[in-house]
Amino acid sequence: MKKRLTIALFFIGFVASAQTPKDKQAILNVLENQRIAWNKGDVESYMQGYAKNDSLLFVGKSGPTYGWQKTLDNYKRGYPDQAAMGNLTFGIKKVEFLNKDVAFVLGSWNLKREKDEPKGFFTLLLKKIKGEWKVVVDHSS
Repeated sequence: MKKRLTIALFFIGFVASAQTPKDKQAILNVLENQRIAWNKGDVESYMQGYAKNDSLLFVGKSGPTYGWQKTLDNYKRGYPDQAAMGNLTFGIKKVEFLNKDVAFVLGSWNLKREKDEPKGFFTLLLKKIKGEWKVVVDHSS
């Protein structure tokens, strides 16, 4: 029993140590760069925060979309110009590391546009790929 407790505490300590201030800041920088790009009306730059592969999963009100290009195409269709994009702000509620290369983010989003102000929440899974944090799953509502 004592051996199991020691192993469990070691594992918990290992996972907790995976969350470094440097990695957390790198994740927050990804989101901030996305926000800045969005507010400039630059969807392609916004998409640089996502893993550029066919495994990317985006889940929105229309259901799941797989792939970076399809996600980009949906963004362009849904937000064809700066007026439609509005001004984006995020409220980051939680950044939690699941292991040293995978993190979970919970946050809120808000778009201020001339005629409305849609808002909602998102959950993200980010993965460290070739030393860079990228969104691999985005569920926005």
